[in-house]
Amino acid sequence: MSTTIKSASDNFQLSMLLYDQRFRALTIQVIFLFCFMGMAVWLVDNTITNLAAKGKDINFSFLGVRAGYDINQRLIDYTNDSSHSRAWLIGLLNTLVLAIVSCITATLIGVTAGVLRLSKNWLVARIMTFYVEAFRNVPLLLWILVIFAVLTEITPAPREFKGLDPTASMYLFDSLAITNRGIYIPTPYFVNSLGQFEFLGLTFNLNFILVLAVLLGSFFVNRRFIRHANLEQISSGIRPVTWWKSGIIILVPITVVLFVFECNLDYPTLKGFNFKGGGYIRNSFGAMWLALSVYTGSYIAENVRGGILAISKGQTEAAFALGIRPTTTTKLVILPQALRVIIPPLISQYLNITKNTSLAIGVGYMDVRATLGGITLNQTGRELECMLLLMATYLVLSLLISAGMNLYNRSVQLEDR
Repeated sequence: MSTTIKSASDNFQLSMLLYDQRFRALTIQVIFLFCFMGMAVWLVDNTITNLAAKGKDINFSFLGVRAGYDINQRLIDYTNDSSHSRAWLIGLLNTLVLAIVSCITATLIGVTAGVLRLSKNWLVARIMTFYVEAFRNVPLLLWILVIFAVLTEITPAPREFKGLDPTASMYLFDSLAITNRGIYIPTPYFVNSLGQFEFLGLTFNLNFILVLAVLLGSFFVNRRFIRHANLEQISSGIRPVTWWKSGIIILVPITVVLFVFECNLDYPTLKGFNFKGGGYIRNSFGAMWLALSVYTGSYIAENVRGGILAISKGQTEAAFALGIRPTTTTKLVILPQALRVIIPPLISQYLNITKNTSLAIGVGYMDVRATLGGITLNQTGRELECMLLLMATYLVLSLLISAGMNLYNRSVQLEDR
């Protein structure tokens, strides 16, 4: 006995779009798509009409106009004669620097606190619990203001480093000065310079590009070396000694480059009423960095703790049965498996750090929120344009972070066999 199944194209009727299960879901999606598009068109038309009624239009030409204001911390050249687009770029770079260093330190703090919270030492576990609960349950803005107040009120003024009997002293062999104006640190420079070049309005130092290229090259060579050692261990069952070879691969090339080009340090020195030379980290940046790191680190600690607890205790017991030490077990057995659980919520924490950098306006750090969404907006009166650009900036940054972390997440997932 044979059964004939009619295809979707046989005896098609319009009523099937609603009553036939083969078409109903698609029909509903198309209807919602048209409704959404209609709502978007209505909002855009309504916005343009209301702006026209007030004598305004949507125009981004203000980005080429002279900014007319200073930015207190910047990574590239900028003056008040630069354009608003240049100020936007300066703020964006400041946001990126703050987000990147905060993500790194928050991860280090979070992983350490998450592991220690599971420690069998009662005191250590309780201290980590107090840290997590204290920072997670207080708003981030309050921590930023408290840390900024501590950095500006408790630290000494530059004048206290002067005189025959100064009341304050520098640290690390007189190379680091912590003051109420900021932190002064030594910065590297090269006696034998390769020069510099400009590209898209940015100045690039060839010496630092060479150093970065050597470091990246050493990292990838060492990664291939470790991968070869792993394959040799799998085939022979004997783990070759790699630590000193990895040290040579990483340290020797960069040491040669630094020696050939005579890399020295420019130390800050007290001249007059302030320090001169070296690098300068403003207290606003330090407060944001520290607050974002410890605040987000408390959330990452809980992600790490949950990821470790998700691993079966049999993994730990099997490692102990093989004679592996607890520290090595955590590093080589537990954490690599826990990464599959930790990374997805970790992406959200990195996104939170990036978006929470907008709170820097509370302590005077000039990020993209303070430049494009603050002074530029107030000077030009282009509220809609500035907000659209600001939203697009954070959207692009968030999508890039998500894409990068999702690629890494796929690399640590188990592969189906």
